[in-house]
Amino acid sequence: MLHNFFPDINKVYYLTQPALFHIISGSGGIQVDFENYFGWTNKAIFLEKGQYVKFLSDDFKVEKMEFFDSGILDDRAARVLFKHLVSLGHIDFSSCVDCNKDMEVFNTANNPKEIIKAFSQQWFLQNPFEATEEEYEVIFDIKEIVDAKYDKHLKSQELALFINDNNEKVQTLMKEKVGLSVKGLWERKRWAESRKEVALTDKSIQEVSYAMGYKDPGYFNRVFKQKARATPNEFRQHFDYDNRDTFVQDIVALVRQHHKEQHQLSFYADKMNLSVKTLQKKTKAKLGDSLGKLIRQEIVDSSKKILAQDASIKEAAFTLGFEEANHFTSFFKRYTGVNPSSFKSEIYN
Repeated sequence: MLHNFFPDINKVYYLTQPALFHIISGSGGIQVDFENYFGWTNKAIFLEKGQYVKFLSDDFKVEKMEFFDSGILDDRAARVLFKHLVSLGHIDFSSCVDCNKDMEVFNTANNPKEIIKAFSQQWFLQNPFEATEEEYEVIFDIKEIVDAKYDKHLKSQELALFINDNNEKVQTLMKEKVGLSVKGLWERKRWAESRKEVALTDKSIQEVSYAMGYKDPGYFNRVFKQKARATPNEFRQHFDYDNRDTFVQDIVALVRQHHKEQHQLSFYADKMNLSVKTLQKKTKAKLGDSLGKLIRQEIVDSSKKILAQDASIKEAAFTLGFEEANHFTSFFKRYTGVNPSSFKSEIYN
C-alpha cells in the first residue's frame, strides 16, 4: 500500500524490495546510487531492489510503495520503470492528467499490479528517448544483459550476440537514443556497483575487486582511485553509511539558508571553518557534486518558485542576489535551457 514517508536528511535508504517514491514536494536534491538529481517535485520515481536513495534536504513530502510480490515485475513492459539507463525511471505527474487519480484508485483497491501497468503505459506515452516500442525492446534487452553480466569482461559484440541482433545496429541505436555505447552502459553499471560494494558492505576491498571481475586487487584500487579521487577505503569512510558525520546536513542547511544572498564559496568555507579547497574536496567526496553546483541548483529551484508566484524578472533577480536583471536572465537560461520570460509563459499557459 502507498503510505506517507518522511525521510531524514542524508540517510541511506537501501531497498530490499522494488519501490515507488512519489515526491509531492521538497527542495534540494535526491541521490540515487551516487548520482544527484534535482527538480523532482510532483514526480514518481521507481527504484529496483539493491538501489539506495538519499534525500538531501529535510523538507521532502513523499509517498512510498514497496512491491513485495516479485511477480509484479514479470511484465516486460515494467522494465522501462525500473531499469534505469541515463536517468531515473520516472513519471512526470505534471504531464499526466490521470496519474493522481490512478494512484488513488489503485491504492484504495490495493492493486499494485494495476499501478505498475498504468505507469508503464504512461512512460511510453511520455516517451523520454523518442523511440519506437520495438527499439525500446532492444534497448532494454541490452540493459537486462548489462545488469546481469556487469561483473564479466564482455566485449560489445558479445553483448549484442546475447539478444541475437546485429552489433552495428545495436550500437547505433544505443548512441542515438540513449547517448551511450553498449560498453559505456556496461562501464556505468559496473562502476556504480563497485562503489555500492565498497560503501554499503563490510567486504574487504580484495573481496570487492574479485566480485567485480578484477583479478588483481591492486589494479582495482588504482582504477577506483582514478575515478573517485579516493582509495576504496577513503571512499567508504567518506560515504558514512551509518550517518555519523553531520557535514552533509550542515553544508546543505547553510546553502539553503544563504544561497539567495551569498554565492561565493569563501562565505561557506568561513562558516564551516574550512579552507575553500578543503570544503570543495569534502563536498565532492560526501555528495558527489561540487559546492558550486549545489549553490547554483538552490538558486535555480528558488528562482522557479519566485517566478511561478508571478514576480517580475527584476524582482526575482534582486531577491536572489543578482546585481543586474540581465545577469539573472543569463544564469537562468544557462542552467535551465529557457529564459525566465519563457518559463513564466509555460507556467501560466
